[in-house]
Amino acid sequence: MNMTADKYEVVIGLEVHAQLATASKLFCGDSIAFGAAPNTHVSPVTLGHPGTLPKTNKKAVEYAIKMGIACNCEIERYNYFARKNYFYPDLPKGYQVSQHTTPICKGGYITIKTENGGTRNVQLNRIHMEEDAGKSIHTMDDEYTYVDYNRAGTPLIEIVTEPDLHSAEEAYQYVTEVRRLVQWIGVCDGNMEEGSLRCDANVSIRLKGETELGTKVEVKNLNSIRNVKHAIQYEVERMIQMAEAGERIIQQTRSFDADTDTTFSIRDKEEANDYRYFAEPDLAPFILSDTFIESVQKSLPALPQALQHKYQNALGLSEYDAAQLCMDKATTEYFDGTLAFTKNYKAVANWINGPVKSYLNEHKILLEQFGLSAQQLAGIIELVEGGKVNFSVASTKILPVLAAESNSNAADIASRLNLLQVSDTNELEAWVEQALENMPDKVKEYQKGKKGLIGLFVGEVKKLSKGKADPKVVTTLLEQKLNK
Repeated sequence: MNMTADKYEVVIGLEVHAQLATASKLFCGDSIAFGAAPNTHVSPVTLGHPGTLPKTNKKAVEYAIKMGIACNCEIERYNYFARKNYFYPDLPKGYQVSQHTTPICKGGYITIKTENGGTRNVQLNRIHMEEDAGKSIHTMDDEYTYVDYNRAGTPLIEIVTEPDLHSAEEAYQYVTEVRRLVQWIGVCDGNMEEGSLRCDANVSIRLKGETELGTKVEVKNLNSIRNVKHAIQYEVERMIQMAEAGERIIQQTRSFDADTDTTFSIRDKEEANDYRYFAEPDLAPFILSDTFIESVQKSLPALPQALQHKYQNALGLSEYDAAQLCMDKATTEYFDGTLAFTKNYKAVANWINGPVKSYLNEHKILLEQFGLSAQQLAGIIELVEGGKVNFSVASTKILPVLAAESNSNAADIASRLNLLQVSDTNELEAWVEQALENMPDKVKEYQKGKKGLIGLFVGEVKKLSKGKADPKVVTTLLEQKLNK
């Protein structure tokens, strides 16, 4: 399959729908909160009653501009909405209000990691605004379909790439980056399980060297990053097998079965769709001033890639540490917050990427639910760096207690649990003598030249002292006694 696959180039375009994190819908004041009882977040506007008039949600426009600036797009000054006349059984009006010839954001790019460890820019075609449809439910009755209109009218942005992705892995990296970006700038919660972020993938293949695009297949409503990758992998293999067998690839809309990691046809598509767009007569065009766009730009936080460069260049962190700290905004804020109490950048990075992350994974919680404040973490680091406790004791014994006691500090916990390292030479000498007496054979081996055994002796002292012995002082004492 690999040799056959090498004959073909995969061409992928992605359309990601992100539900904007506004309080209300795109054209009325109905709530968009998830999980409400069916048809409780509806009004005459949502239900398309005659005589009702929509009004554009200013916050939704602001969020769309935010995403456009973050994606290096050109922001369209003169905007209007259009009717997309395609029968939506779960939109009471029977049509969708979207943007057509004037997407609010044009062009732009999103930077992704490549499979060889580098980066490249995936070119965008546009980001436009539109309203979401409701939800049709086919499983409650054998004869009837139920419709929940709560989601109808929810504000979306659709982020559309050029056909500029060339593998399932690149698509995976792209959606991962889109999700990080919308969460980072606060325009969408990125919750794919609840449908806040959904992806349609347009996939085609062509012989390497050809310039014309092959027949595309669209896989709809992929609701996890994993599913994006697996659906594309399956489609590519299916198309290559068809091409090798001399079969004609049909332009189709397909869906993905996550249980079997396969796709299946929903409908065959015509070559072109005529949605009969025309300007929405019930909504006035909206014109964006330079002042308004600049105010949105100023409200943007520092973006993850810029912060990663800063952490590497200004703080001297490794590429790995900086990348891990910029995986999400909560981690970055925790890191920056801890630096307000200690300037040991490397130690803070090591603790967040190490013991803190391990604790979160073990307890299956998010950083936002973590009980250890930035000031408390800085206190633990200062204890370790000052030689008061060792790293192992601090991470396994002090950190868990502090995470559960928001009003305590590291020094108090270390004292209360009798964990402070002993540097008193008289007490340490007694443990050192006992350790050497416990291992006379190893002492002889060391004195015959097997110097690597020093670590074994330090470990024995650590055990005898229950972790309280200062390892640096212990090592010095051991060397003095063993080299007599």
